[in-house]
Amino acid sequence: MAKKSTTEFVCQNCGATYMKWQGKCDSCGEWNTIVEEKQGGEGFSNLNTKSKGKMIDFVSLSGSSEALSRTHTNIKELDRVLGGGLVSGSAVLVGGDPGIGKSTLLLQLTASIANLPNNPQCYYISGEEAIDQVRLRAKRLGLENSPVHLASATDVKDIIATLEKSDASVVIIDSIQTMYLDGVESTPGSVSQVRACSYELIKLAKKKNFALFLVGHVTKQGSIAGPRVLEHMVDTVLYFEGERGHQFRILRAVKNRYGATDEIGVFEMQDQGLVEVENPSALFLAERQGNISGSCVFAGIEGSRPVLVEIQALVSPTSYSSPKRAVVGWDSNRLSMVLAVLEARCGLSLSSQDIYLNIAGGLKISEPAADLSVAMAIISSMTNKPLPPDMVIFGEIGLSGEIRAVNQPNLRLKEARKLGFNNAIMPASLKKDKKNTNYDISIHEIGNVQKLVNWFN
Repeated sequence: MAKKSTTEFVCQNCGATYMKWQGKCDSCGEWNTIVEEKQGGEGFSNLNTKSKGKMIDFVSLSGSSEALSRTHTNIKELDRVLGGGLVSGSAVLVGGDPGIGKSTLLLQLTASIANLPNNPQCYYISGEEAIDQVRLRAKRLGLENSPVHLASATDVKDIIATLEKSDASVVIIDSIQTMYLDGVESTPGSVSQVRACSYELIKLAKKKNFALFLVGHVTKQGSIAGPRVLEHMVDTVLYFEGERGHQFRILRAVKNRYGATDEIGVFEMQDQGLVEVENPSALFLAERQGNISGSCVFAGIEGSRPVLVEIQALVSPTSYSSPKRAVVGWDSNRLSMVLAVLEARCGLSLSSQDIYLNIAGGLKISEPAADLSVAMAIISSMTNKPLPPDMVIFGEIGLSGEIRAVNQPNLRLKEARKLGFNNAIMPASLKKDKKNTNYDISIHEIGNVQKLVNWFN
C-alpha cells in the first residue's frame, strides 16, 4: 500500500519544519521563507516495518584498506583544495555568489579532465542554461574542441537513467536547485526537492564510482541555499569567494573527508577564464605603496599555505554622536575587541574616531593572528606615522593586553623572507622557534600591547 502524503511547512532558507504556516522562521530569523510542501507519497520508498533487518558485521579499527585513487585535474589550485586531486565516487558541493565564476571553473575542470590521455568520460549537465549558452562560454574560453558530453536537463529520473548506462568519470550538475524528482510534490529548488535529488545523485555516484559536482546557490548571508543536511550528505564543500570589483577569486574548502579543510586556491578572472595564481602573496601585494600610514603587511596561514596580505586602516574624527566602524574582509566583532583593548591597555582615545578597516585584494581573514596587524595599522593611521615597508606582523591579542603565540610561525617567516621582507613583529613567546630558523630576517618580539605605541614615538 502506498504511503500517504502529509503536509509540512518548510523554511526554504534553513530547512526548518513547522506544523502550520508562520511569517518568520524561528530557526534562521528570515521572513516569508516558509512554504507548504507535501512529504511522502509515491516518490519515497515504502518501508515494510514487519520485515526484520539483516545482521551487520563489525570489524576492528586495525586492518588493511585500499588507498584512495585520485585523478589530477591539471588545475593545481583546485587539486590543492581537494586534497591532491579528485577521488572516484566522491560528491563535491560548490557554492558561491551569482556570477562569481562557478560554472566557468567547472567547465574548465571537465575540459581539462576530458583531455587526459586515458580519455575519461566527462558529463556537464546544465539546468540553468541552454546548450547554446554553454557552447558560447566554451568558445570564449577556447574549450569548444574538448570531448565533453554536454546536455541541458532538469529531470533527475532521466539523468540517472542516462548515467547508469554510461562510463562516466566526472559529472557536473549545474545547479542542484534546478533539478526535480517526479515523486516529490514540491517545486524545484524547495527543501524537499533539493534533498531528494541530491540523495539520488549521490547514491548513483557511489554506485558507479564517478566524481560528482553539485553547484549550489547561496543565500544573502553567504551560506548554501536549501537544507543544511545537503552539506552533510556530500564529501566535500567548496565555497567560491571574491568581489566583482576584484579580479581575484578564492576557492575555499570548508569540509573535506579526503583532505585538509580551510585550504584555499587562488584564481584570477581574465578574458580567457580563471587563471591559477601560483604566488598569491605577490599578487595581493602588487599594488601596495610603501611609507603610507595605516598600512601594514600581515603574514597569515590559509590551510597549509602562507599568504601575505595588506591590511589598511583609516582613523578620522567623527562628526556623529556614535563613531562609525566599517570593516571589509575581517570580523567586525574582532575589531571591536581590539579597539577596546587599545583603549583600556594603551590609553588611546578611539571613542571619538571613525575607523575603516580593509583587507586589500578581496581576501577574507578569519584567524586571530591578524589582531596585531590590525592594531598596528590603526595606531599607524592615528599617529600618521608609517611602518617600515619591509616589515610583516602577526600575533593574537588577549583581553588582558598580552600578545599570544600563533601556529606555524616559521612558515610565515619563510614566506615573508622569500618576498623580500627583512623585519618581523611577532609574539615574544616564540623565542624558541626563532632559534630554529635560519631565515635572514630581523625579529622583534612583543609581549604586551602597551609596547605597540613605542614603535611610533
